[in-house]
Amino acid sequence: MRGVIRIVAVFWILLFGVVIAVARTGPADDHEAFVIVFKDGHRQSLATAEVDHIDIKAPAAVVYKNGRREKIAGQIDRIEFADAAHALIAPGRPHYIGKWEVEDGAGNRFFITLESDGDARKSTGSPHGTWSLVDGEARIHWEDGWSDVIAKVGTRHEKRAYEPGRSFDDSPSNVTYARNTEPKPI
Repeated sequence: MRGVIRIVAVFWILLFGVVIAVARTGPADDHEAFVIVFKDGHRQSLATAEVDHIDIKAPAAVVYKNGRREKIAGQIDRIEFADAAHALIAPGRPHYIGKWEVEDGAGNRFFITLESDGDARKSTGSPHGTWSLVDGEARIHWEDGWSDVIAKVGTRHEKRAYEPGRSFDDSPSNVTYARNTEPKPI
């Protein structure tokens, strides 16, 4: 009888150890990131868990674990590995994936969906675009020439819209709230 009790006890201890080990090696969160700093001063944050490697042959590209390649536009000055304090301020790419409720500046509500492969869709106007993470913000370029930014500002999010011809360095055409309709647990 003692032998059976020992076997059961060892089994439960091993099972508990496996559960703890799996919990510690679970999916990476937004806080594990590195930053590409370009010679012109702008920065692009990338989630470490999503990137397979950076191809430095011309044209340089980030290669994601799912096989998608994203061209790196601009000359790279350096790559920084973000510390925990910076990562808390600047969310990673997974933070923005999902369906966002926003407004158009005239009070009309619509939805922007950001996919993990860099595709973007919206429920009004030109429906297709692409997005990337730059300085902890989701920057979206639409086929009609408009651009949007979804960014975390304090404890909330906002959407900044830029009409055709304006860059992200210019003043936005309008600024509204943004709310993720599919929030993920931290």
